[in-house]
Amino acid sequence: MTISQSRNINAENEGQEFEQKSLRYVLDKIHKDMHGLAGDCVGLANSNGGKILIGIEDGQDAPPPGQCIPEGLPEQLEKRLSQITVNVGVVVSVKCIDDNEYIEIWVLPSRSSIAATTTGRYFLRVADETKPLMPDDLGRLITEKPSYIWELTGRRVPRQRVDPDKLDNFMIQIHESNRVSAFIKQKTEDEILEHYFFAQGDYLTNLGVLWIGKRDDRASLLYPPIVQCIKYDERGQKTRKFVWGDDYSMNPIEIINAVWRGVPDWQEGQELPDGLMRKTIPHYDEVVVRELLANALVHRPYTQRGDIFLNIFPDRLEIHNPGLLPIGVTPRNILHVTSKRNPHLAKVFYDLKLMEGEGSGFDRMYEVLLTSGKPAPEVKEGDDRVTVTVQRRIVKTRIADFVINADDLFRLTQKERITLGLIAQNESLTAIQITRLLELKDPADLRHWLGRLHQFEIIQDKGRTKGKEYYVDPDVLRRLDYKGKTTLKRIEDHRLCELILNDLEIYKRSSISEIHGRIGPEIPRRKLKSALAKMVVNGQLGKIGRLRYTQYLWTKTA
Repeated sequence: MTISQSRNINAENEGQEFEQKSLRYVLDKIHKDMHGLAGDCVGLANSNGGKILIGIEDGQDAPPPGQCIPEGLPEQLEKRLSQITVNVGVVVSVKCIDDNEYIEIWVLPSRSSIAATTTGRYFLRVADETKPLMPDDLGRLITEKPSYIWELTGRRVPRQRVDPDKLDNFMIQIHESNRVSAFIKQKTEDEILEHYFFAQGDYLTNLGVLWIGKRDDRASLLYPPIVQCIKYDERGQKTRKFVWGDDYSMNPIEIINAVWRGVPDWQEGQELPDGLMRKTIPHYDEVVVRELLANALVHRPYTQRGDIFLNIFPDRLEIHNPGLLPIGVTPRNILHVTSKRNPHLAKVFYDLKLMEGEGSGFDRMYEVLLTSGKPAPEVKEGDDRVTVTVQRRIVKTRIADFVINADDLFRLTQKERITLGLIAQNESLTAIQITRLLELKDPADLRHWLGRLHQFEIIQDKGRTKGKEYYVDPDVLRRLDYKGKTTLKRIEDHRLCELILNDLEIYKRSSISEIHGRIGPEIPRRKLKSALAKMVVNGQLGKIGRLRYTQYLWTKTA
């Protein structure tokens, strides 16, 4: 049994390509049922490969003190996994941290075939979960499989045939980035190219050609990225068009910079009063535009034809990206679930600070938009493309000032700023509404997004469980000099009852929709419905009809 030393593991890395399990998990099943571990191996093989560490508990970064791996266990694991999986390659070894042992299972990516268990089940690793594949998903995986190997394949372009300017710029950007470790910066030029999979052996990979290759070689790629920006007027007529990348002279970073410099609309904004001065909130923030472009370039399938479109309408920006979302990612969970289609390209984008970390790009867009008083981005998946829509309008002009002032005063986290922006824009939200807007899978996760907002007394709540209502503390609004409009959305129950009585005294008999429209459409309908029901029970109002035909009556005894 070969034992090698290893550095401590960061438990927070568990996710798309990393899994930890207790040693008991294997010892209890080595002679019985190992199909759960087999499923994890199949899921990793069908995505981009990865590691499974046996002998380190969830949330820990090292094995328990004194832990030793039984003799022969790694060999048993490797043999058993080969017996119950198909097209799965694993390398099992024993690692050691401070004389405490654990097992590392290195799962190789299944590049040209689909991995499965011998029982005929298929899995895919999505974020930190291994998910079974349904028949439709399996068909998509077979179709998309070439895109998973696109980065590392190539047309045998010699590694010496690079664009000198692009290579020099890439090396300068690597050495200037604070996201690249000193260990990588100390490598030679050839070693850095191999580290980022720009070259393998004597040849450039497709990724290398895309980034540092010459124009003719980039043109020979199947579908190099092309970005079109089309501007429309109020009638939906095209008024202007820009195109980048169609001459194959630019790499991804040059395309992003050219798009940002080349569209006049990015420089336009809305002026708002700021004391004696005025400030401008851009219609489309640079962070949002660049992040949208980076996501489109990183996550598109490079084996599928189609340009990236930026459609600018008078009231919104739409970015259309060819291809569907990676399997397991949906518009409902995109804020929390990530799946890498081009992991090596994503690594380059991250290290060069062209995008946020994997899974945090949409968080950043949510933060920028909500703290600017704008709605969150909207994601839709079509038959052959994904569309992200960003609104131009500011929902409430004072939200930006309010959230910025609150952040200056309390030093809020990103999650706290996003949640505060949502609540402030809507004046009040129930727990279930916030859960739905943030696309939280487990309602218990809401407490992490609320963070210290309660502790700092920025928000207050009333009610219980899913119906609990959150709203910004009026004292905080006064302290931060909030000048937003006053509405009836958070009207107190007894005042709402008085409004209803006054309304029905005039109109005598009305449906809930008629009452709602007259006393204040901004009042939550569920709140109005609850108040009417209580007033009927208390004898303050009469009621006739059922369901949508219900009418409420004013009585002389009310």
